[in-house]
Amino acid sequence: QVQLVESGGGLVQAGGSLRLSCVASGRIGSSDAMGWFRQVPGKERDFVAAIAGNGINTAYSDSVKGRFTISRDNVKNMLSLQMNSLKPEDTAAYYCAARRDVSSYFVPHRAASGYDYWGQGTQVTVSS
Repeated sequence: QVQLVESGGGLVQAGGSLRLSCVASGRIGSSDAMGWFRQVPGKERDFVAAIAGNGINTAYSDSVKGRFTISRDNVKNMLSLQMNSLKPEDTAAYYCAARRDVSSYFVPHRAASGYDYWGQGTQVTVSS
């Protein structure tokens, strides 16, 4: 059983940076893949980035690759997303998620439907 609490969203100008954090209740570890997704009202929830349970294997959407960095600290039960060079099209509600299964040790899962637990979301707004 995992509960996720997000923070760090806000308003920033294009070209600026934000860091999102997601703290998990209880213990997370190598059995849990962690991911970030974003959603605009009326649109599907899109994949942003994910990190496997081993803390090494990562995946990024093409739109954020080179600008965003996902990381995790299992001791602190924390998932982070460092967002640099932000663009107006990055504006969305950002959600953290956790998936617990055997494959999650190696695989930074991209599919939202594969995740078991979700945070409440935090709004990121990028002005031009």
